[in-house]
Amino acid sequence: MGLLAGDEHASPGQTGHGSSVDEDSLSLSDDSGFESTVGGDAEMKAPLTREDKKAMALLIVLYIIQGVPIGLAMETLPFLLRERLSYSKIAIFSLSSYPYSLKLLWSPIVDARFFPSVGRRRSWIIPMQTLLGSLMLWMSFSVQAWVDDAAHRIYALTVIFTILVVIAATQDIAVDGWSLTLLSRENLSYASTCQTVGITIGWLMSFTVFLALNSEAFSKKWGTPILTLGAYLRFCSIASFGATLWLIFFQKERSEVLSKDETSITSVYKSIWRVSRLKSVQSFLVLHLVSKVGFAADDAATSLKMVEKGLGKEDFAMAVLLDFPIQIVFGYFIARWSRGDRPLRPWIWAFWPRLLFAFLAAVVLWKFPAPPITASFFAFLIVFRSLGEMPRSVRCWDDVRSNFCRSTTQFVCSGSFHARVSDPGIGGTYITLLNTVSNLGSTWPRFFVLRGIDYFTIATCVANSDSTSLAANGAECVSEEGKALCSAAAGKCVMERDGYYITTGICLVVGLLFIVGHIVPTAKRLQALPLTMWRVAR
Repeated sequence: MGLLAGDEHASPGQTGHGSSVDEDSLSLSDDSGFESTVGGDAEMKAPLTREDKKAMALLIVLYIIQGVPIGLAMETLPFLLRERLSYSKIAIFSLSSYPYSLKLLWSPIVDARFFPSVGRRRSWIIPMQTLLGSLMLWMSFSVQAWVDDAAHRIYALTVIFTILVVIAATQDIAVDGWSLTLLSRENLSYASTCQTVGITIGWLMSFTVFLALNSEAFSKKWGTPILTLGAYLRFCSIASFGATLWLIFFQKERSEVLSKDETSITSVYKSIWRVSRLKSVQSFLVLHLVSKVGFAADDAATSLKMVEKGLGKEDFAMAVLLDFPIQIVFGYFIARWSRGDRPLRPWIWAFWPRLLFAFLAAVVLWKFPAPPITASFFAFLIVFRSLGEMPRSVRCWDDVRSNFCRSTTQFVCSGSFHARVSDPGIGGTYITLLNTVSNLGSTWPRFFVLRGIDYFTIATCVANSDSTSLAANGAECVSEEGKALCSAAAGKCVMERDGYYITTGICLVVGLLFIVGHIVPTAKRLQALPLTMWRVAR
């Protein structure tokens, strides 16, 4: 979704989080629907049974519920806060999305600790959804006041949404694990389909649909009532409670025969440590951490800048909605291209158009016309975005599942490579580690980019000539405090230098140096290594 947000998730088929796996026939499926089989023949899908269909429906509902808070935290709130806060303050709020990139740290606990009488996965999903629904219900009565007073409530908002994301991430770990036993073995590959569909729907509801229905312009144009943030949270809390009641009274969980290692938290953490000590893995993890620096400013701020320039939130939401099907179709062809012994080849190729479109996005913003936006320019933005998103890595939820997992070039290819090199003996732990760090590479630059935009921006207050507060002339007009003082002096904020362009330039230059000097040669070297270099001695 990171889609206008976009980068990365760990798929259910890949997240055993340390569970033992069958080395003779290990099928891994990433969020794009790409499947690879390690050992044995490719998995054959059997006709869907009535039980499988019910299981798929349940998984989609569970993924929708966890997609709601993620869409709010990662996409919607930054748009609502931009009208009231500087980029530096939005950078603080962006920290609330980090837990989804770090859930590997506590996923072994979720896998190993449970109540047998309740079920290994239901022991976590039921309380997490109850907490999620309760917190959203509590927030619904005061969240709009917090957003309106965001300058003084930014830390409270950040803490609350961080808690929401932690709860959603914990639920995600449990749902991913449950998908491996909820579906029949023959149709296990449908788990990633359920995940992609569910999280995408949840994200679209919280981002595109909500922004449109929350817009006064949309309401006047189509005659619909304005959907407030509080009302939306109440609706989502009721849905969460309803799904929880269904799990309690109508959905049972199959008992599992678990090995000692599967219920040992210590053994899973030791496995993570052994994997991270491999030289090839260390090089690949560093590659993931620096690979998205070149596009960080484009990912973090371009969409916010377009709205700031006059693009309506509802129009932006519509552009995202129209763009999504294009990415699904394109991702299918990329998945086919990434098969074989060089899955990173299109991943490497995609860096160049991504850099180009990050640069062109800055040019489009520089030439952005004054509102109202014409239909022809809006059509151009949709085409431009669609072309730019094709080589873009997804801000997914484990690798942002980060961006509701759009199956675009770099995400599909890196996921294919993860599936190829992961050690079957500890496949869940191994691939989750790679996906987690890949997603972290998308999230960590965001804070610094948003802070950098304000740091390099020069905006001054020009007071009216008849104002008694002529001293306001020249005062900074970047922070909330400066803007408030300027407004009190009946002045006008005039931007002399937009830090977005400087920050974008820095990211592009640093990213280009990384790509030429480190990323491309390292990726080619790692791709050529034999699989024995990726195996853990046991």
